[in-house]
Amino acid sequence: MAGSAMSPVALAFGVLEATDSAAWLAAVTTAALVPMVASLLLGGGVADRHRRDTVLCLTSLGAGLTQAGVAFVLLTHQHPALLLPLSALNGVFQGLTKPALRGIVANLAAGRGIQRASSLLASVGNTTKILGPTAAGLLTASVGGGWAVAADAVSFLVAAACFARMSLPTLRSRTADDPTMLGALREGWGYFSSQPWIWAVTAAFAVNNALNMGVWQILGPVIANDTVGAEAWGVVLSARGVGALLAGVVMVKLTVRRPMGPALAAMSLAAVPLILLGAGVNTFWLAAASFVAGVVAEFFTVVWATVTNTHIPERLLSRVGAQDEFWSFVPIPIGQLSAPFLAVAFGTATVAVAGGAVAAVAMFAPLLVPSLRRIEINRSGDRPPANAAPREAT
Repeated sequence: MAGSAMSPVALAFGVLEATDSAAWLAAVTTAALVPMVASLLLGGGVADRHRRDTVLCLTSLGAGLTQAGVAFVLLTHQHPALLLPLSALNGVFQGLTKPALRGIVANLAAGRGIQRASSLLASVGNTTKILGPTAAGLLTASVGGGWAVAADAVSFLVAAACFARMSLPTLRSRTADDPTMLGALREGWGYFSSQPWIWAVTAAFAVNNALNMGVWQILGPVIANDTVGAEAWGVVLSARGVGALLAGVVMVKLTVRRPMGPALAAMSLAAVPLILLGAGVNTFWLAAASFVAGVVAEFFTVVWATVTNTHIPERLLSRVGAQDEFWSFVPIPIGQLSAPFLAVAFGTATVAVAGGAVAAVAMFAPLLVPSLRRIEINRSGDRPPANAAPREAT
């Protein structure tokens, strides 16, 4: 998590330091993002067919070695074209990591321990999101972007060593009757598509992510530059991180029996900063809304991780989780690419307000699925049996 939080800042400044070109930075970033998204579904199949601790050890090792290669290219001033295949490989390892990391919680915890584990992971993740970019910035300013990327590489190698010390039970040997990898992926899609309570949330977040990432990440700095200023924008972003960290800590203890209704309703508040951004409010109110957005987003994240780990059969967790993440991530570049064109056509403020309103409404749509409203967090730790047929959670 520390490496992932450091990587965007370290890589951005490292590439700009070496090339002084925004085009090269865009090319390197895209070279990592596209393979990452493309390998998510494959990662789900791999993580459900093999021991997740072994998968995570190998993917962390691969990510560390590829980032070490990126650092070598930057430090030795090699041609920047060499960064493209290294970034693509790193994206593949990241795509294979996400489903395994999502599924391993159910291998290590049960009952209320699942929510506590998810909350602790969220707290650590949010802490690194606050400290990681700062550390990367300090390293870049003091010793250069290449060494910051090298520190990022070391963090992945340390993670690989930690995963190597885990020892999950060995999976049973596969027989001739077991499905192929393609069959396993079809099985994951079959379960995902047959569960309205899962795909309804995924569809809502596809809309939410496209609007949030498009408006907040692309138009946000543009609007802030003309209103509150760059320094205040940094305060606003930090306020969201603090809110997320606080919520992650609280969720270690807080339990809601039927959490999906409150979690989705609360998530609608995460769109309020977009509306206020377009309305041109001052820094205080924008930071306050951003803090609340961080709280509710983390509340939903922990609830969703707990619900999916409890109500999806363990053998399908990584494949179904990969479907969830894949279809949630795919619309993000669409939102990012379309936001500037919409801003030219309708104005940045109008797009921000309208985007926030649509994103808020999208969070209520999944509540039309009755089975979603009835989902309970099972304190006993029971889950559907491994051979359960696809069904709606009750």
